[in-house]
Amino acid sequence: MESYDAIVIGAGVIGCSVAYHLAQLGAKRVLVLDRSQIGAGTTSQSSGILRTHYSVIENVVLAQKSWEVFNNFASYLGDEEASAGLVKCGYLIAAPDGPKLEPLRGALNAQAEKGIRLKFVDQAEARALLPICRFDDAALIGFEPEAGFADAYLVATSFARAARRMGVKIMEGVEVEELLRERGKVIGVSTSKGQFLSDTVISTQNIWATDIERWTGVPTPVKAERHAVLALEGPEAYSFQMPVYKDLGSSGMLYCRSYGGSQMLVSEGIVGDTLATADNEQGDIPMDYVVEVGAQVADRFPSFETAGLASSWTGVYDVTPDWNPVLGRLPDVPGLVVGYGFSGHGFKLSPGVGRVLAQCALGLTTDVPLTPYAHERFRTGQLLNGKYGLGAVS
Repeated sequence: MESYDAIVIGAGVIGCSVAYHLAQLGAKRVLVLDRSQIGAGTTSQSSGILRTHYSVIENVVLAQKSWEVFNNFASYLGDEEASAGLVKCGYLIAAPDGPKLEPLRGALNAQAEKGIRLKFVDQAEARALLPICRFDDAALIGFEPEAGFADAYLVATSFARAARRMGVKIMEGVEVEELLRERGKVIGVSTSKGQFLSDTVISTQNIWATDIERWTGVPTPVKAERHAVLALEGPEAYSFQMPVYKDLGSSGMLYCRSYGGSQMLVSEGIVGDTLATADNEQGDIPMDYVVEVGAQVADRFPSFETAGLASSWTGVYDVTPDWNPVLGRLPDVPGLVVGYGFSGHGFKLSPGVGRVLAQCALGLTTDVPLTPYAHERFRTGQLLNGKYGLGAVS
């Protein structure tokens, strides 16, 4: 049995970020185990949108720290060939008169107070940025120019390559079957390839985080929820120069971005379909759903009334009751650090989360306090509820 300073379960974008940061912070022997392949789980299904806008201020800070990494990705990893696939097109978010107006105003003001570059724009300025979209009902519009989208799979594999260069061992096709404990404390893991020892295990298992409850008996409040993504081909191009758009005025609180430089990638920002078990295989997308989303798109992007469906796929979120992650140590299981329940925010926060989980695992002071993200909040009722409703921009 081999012994390690730390074992990371899961080689998605969060797990690879954790592994890299463990090595960066001085851990000499780090092992990453994944049941499949690097980035092959829910990471590969990400829409890739990057922004610092959240109505939960703790997320704003994590996103801000993550953006600093994305914006200088190759330099940060010390690898001139590393790429995040970043398209810096900006991020527009708008709300009409109604219940989301003041929450949006408060969130934008909170961002500004953190020193994030953003502008309040009027309807004419918004149309100049995104001319294929109508803004005639928008009562408030925010624009974050230092935002856009990137490629989650590229980021995961770049973190993995950098981690390996620093001595991290990554084993693919290895399923963790049990958390080994002695007198209550973590001593390693038992896997399909044998046992590996460490007094520090970091679980970044995403929708498979329910294994934690099976292994330890500690309740794991996370469910797998499937969401559909559509790529639409309209008569007008949604170009790379046009910003990502979040529409708080549509019934599905749509988010849209350029896809391939001409098509529109679009999905709803509301609650999806809960799955009975953890499963990231592609699901069916009913034509009724395509028609429903298409009608919302046509209402906001008039020329897309004649758009065609170019492609579609599904992605799965690991959703907690308040749509925010659980980060840090589990007090009931000494030696176990967890990062799960990202509820669609994982990629955006992955550099910052990877670093703070590595700091936590190594007993260092974390860049941001992890208390708000603690598992105990589900017992105390101190939830991190977003201001726009479940499934939206937390």
